Order: sequence, then C-alpha cells, then structure tokens
Amino acid sequence: MNWNSWSEFFSMGGYGFYVWGSYLVSFICIAGEIWILLNRQRTLQQYPGQRNELNMREKKNETTS
Repeated sequence: MNWNSWSEFFSMGGYGFYVWGSYLVSFICIAGEIWILLNRQRTLQQYPGQRNELNMREKKNETTS
C-alpha cells in the first residue's frame, strides 16, 4: 500500500482504529506479562524459602493426584 501522508497511514484505509487498537492491546498484554514475571522474580529473590515451599507443594500435589 502507498500512503501519501501520515494521516492516511494512521487511518489505514478506515481500519486504523482496529489496527492501532490491536497493537495497543498486544503491547499492554506483553508489558503486563513482563511486569508480572519481574515482580515474581523479585519476590522469590527476597524470600528464598518460598521457592522450596512451592516445590514441595508441587511434588505433594503430583503424588496425590
């Protein structure tokens, strides 16, 4: 596609709202996932004993199911 101006590029032939909205939602989801992972890593580094407790719970659940 050829666009003659930036406004045509951003309007995307009338579908700009859906195209840019999809990019925005994807960016928010990816950023949220990264934030959750970093927060989880920070928590596990602050409380190393929690990692062992989580592993023990997982093993207990595997043997009981």
